[in-house]
Amino acid sequence: MAKNQEIQIFQGFDNAFKQEISSYAKLVRFEKGNIPFFADDLLKHFYSILDGRIKAYQLNLETLKEQTIFIYRKGDMLDTVILLDKLSHNLIYDALEDTQALQFPIEKVREWIDTKPEFNKKFFPYIASQMRNTEQLAADLSLYDTMHRLISLLLENMNQKNTFKYNLLHDLSNTEIANLIGTVRQVVERHLKDLKKQNVLDTTRKNVSLKDITKLLKKIEQLQLK
Repeated sequence: MAKNQEIQIFQGFDNAFKQEISSYAKLVRFEKGNIPFFADDLLKHFYSILDGRIKAYQLNLETLKEQTIFIYRKGDMLDTVILLDKLSHNLIYDALEDTQALQFPIEKVREWIDTKPEFNKKFFPYIASQMRNTEQLAADLSLYDTMHRLISLLLENMNQKNTFKYNLLHDLSNTEIANLIGTVRQVVERHLKDLKKQNVLDTTRKNVSLKDITKLLKKIEQLQLK
């Protein structure tokens, strides 16, 4: 049984509801590199991440090209789409690092949506922010080139108000960064090399640090004018 203080997304509820949540919560662990669950499992269970990271992505089996849809981290809930429409969808999941999560019976979470207004006050704003994040991904992939998408991601990675992107790139490989912006590792490495030459950023193994945010903002403004 999970402790109430571990359930970040459910903080602020009264003690009775916290106890109810805790009574249905099962602590589960997923090892780095493993598939944590399949679509059928998400028809039965709902998860809240305690720590670690799980990637949700789609894969073209002919080209083996990946597109990351979401990286779930501490406080994130999944799968909200299945929770609401009761239908599985074509996503693959991968544990990017050792991860702990709380597992709930999905029907019980649906019951909370119907009967607990305090749950909805946290749940539906979270859903809205997920939708905005997905909307931005679709717009970026359709409207902007890879350099623009990379710079946008670097800026969002610094924005503490961006729940889903802040500090997202920490310890991510160039391949995983490429999957986030719909390209391949070689393109990301070329762009990072160009930005490094311009003294905009510095790169170390699996980490990118900005040296001059003003130059980066100017760069993205120039790309928008093209």
